Amino acid sequence: MRITVIGTGYLGATHAAAMAESGFEVLGVDVDKAKVEALARGEVPFFEPGLAELLRRNVEAGRLRFTTDPAEAAEFGEVHFLGVGTPQHPRTNAADLSQLHAAVDALAPLLRNPCTVVGKSTVPVGTAAALRERLHALAPAGADVDLVWNPEFLREGYAVADTLTPDRIVVGLAEPAGPGEPASREEAVMRRVYAPMIAWGSPFLVMDYATSELVKVAANSFLATKISFINAMAEVCEATGADVTRLAEAIGFDERIGPRFLRAGIGFGGGCLPKDIRAFMARAGELGVPDALSFLRDVDGINTRRRASTVALARELVGGRFVGKRVTVLGAAFKPDSDDVRDSPALDIAAAIYTAGGEVVVHDPQAMANARAAYPTMTYAGDVREALTDADLVLLLTEWRDYTELDPFDVVHLPAQPLLLDGRNALDPVRWRAAGWTYRGLGRPNA
Repeated sequence: MRITVIGTGYLGATHAAAMAESGFEVLGVDVDKAKVEALARGEVPFFEPGLAELLRRNVEAGRLRFTTDPAEAAEFGEVHFLGVGTPQHPRTNAADLSQLHAAVDALAPLLRNPCTVVGKSTVPVGTAAALRERLHALAPAGADVDLVWNPEFLREGYAVADTLTPDRIVVGLAEPAGPGEPASREEAVMRRVYAPMIAWGSPFLVMDYATSELVKVAANSFLATKISFINAMAEVCEATGADVTRLAEAIGFDERIGPRFLRAGIGFGGGCLPKDIRAFMARAGELGVPDALSFLRDVDGINTRRRASTVALARELVGGRFVGKRVTVLGAAFKPDSDDVRDSPALDIAAAIYTAGGEVVVHDPQAMANARAAYPTMTYAGDVREALTDADLVLLLTEWRDYTELDPFDVVHLPAQPLLLDGRNALDPVRWRAAGWTYRGLGRPNA
């Protein structure tokens, strides 16, 4: 089976490499000629652990190549994956589907043979049904072009494993087979595509279009709610002197709740969670059920408020004014093991302190170039020790191992004031205080 992947950004490049690793012939397609040329050389234009090696291995083996020509893709592929971005619309909270529509409009008129088009992008519920009609109207093969909705569940930093060994495979069909009925052609195709993953043990879930579209946004909304819940508890702990880390530990033993994603901090960011929950709210409004998701406004508000409260605490720690203070920010990416600074709370906090007059020095193991492109006037340190030197305040805002494994005794002499604000509650306060640091965590007692 020959597979194309339309769109070679974070999702598309990872999926293309993983499909080639599974043994398929794969053609990646993108309108960006420079990106296509880089990928064809085996170069990944972003940081994702393990992806560069996977990509190079399959390019060199001849299973994976790239093109900018949609006609070549249409002729080549039996299965066409759509992996283009669906960012937040610049003027509303809704998802911007222009890249998805452009991809379909470029590919569909060239589809002369029966094939399967598979959407992986995160979209508002109802999108798949509309795209199916458009494909049938534009494709010369008409109704012989099947559409499947197969949402992605990649976590940045774990994308390779999440693609090769997914925790579930969701397949949305226009007409899923009923109990006892034989599998449809589309389902059979998807079982062939994901045969290695199914053999590994990934659950294969077949459902209708609407349900499959809701799975991704529902999962992200639940995750965002859990993160914002513990951050709201951190605000209560800060007002009462309680310790949010012990609170999270205690409630995490309840098997109905569980311990994951209960670390209070500066909140979530990145290219998925914030825009997905906003788009979900917008779609609920369009469907006439805005109150069903009104709680997500509070989730989003709590998340945004954590950034402002961290800036306020940092200002308090340096005596009420940032002017004349050197503030070191450790971390610019929205999470470790990524160079993604989209809606990064760490970079947002750094920029707010800089705007308020602070001398901000930023360090990140992978995201320096992207951070500098977004905020070129801030100072960027070449290594951690340089970043810490002469600091009046140090903020840990992305929990890279480079920072969590620092020896506090080894670096306590570097800053002008050994004053640390742990925005991720990732460090051991007892050890850092024993080394001579003044340690503050979010939602934790001062001493």
